[in-house]
Amino acid sequence: MPELKTFVLFMATAIAEIAGCYLPYLWLRQGQSAWLLIPGAMSLALFAWLLTLHPTAAGRTYAAYGGVYIFVALLWLWLVEDIRPTAWDMTGALITLVGMGIIMFAPREAG
Repeated sequence: MPELKTFVLFMATAIAEIAGCYLPYLWLRQGQSAWLLIPGAMSLALFAWLLTLHPTAAGRTYAAYGGVYIFVALLWLWLVEDIRPTAWDMTGALITLVGMGIIMFAPREAG
């Protein structure tokens, strides 16, 4: 089950990053309360901490994380912003998830 654990960790990381960016957006672009900056900053701190929990080299983690981030961003678009992603959006997201899987779970030589 390490694959499922890795994927769930990536999902949590992406949610923390997106929320941490979305809350200041609400303040700056939609006139919401500046108090949103506090949970936004906390969410970005959580995002940074979650990245440290991934069990592989940082560069590989960041590369693979990008695929999951795209998928979660489109889910956010749909669930939070109520804008349904297009078939092209979802096709692109699925391609990035395949790339994430290859990067994270491909056999590696020891050393």
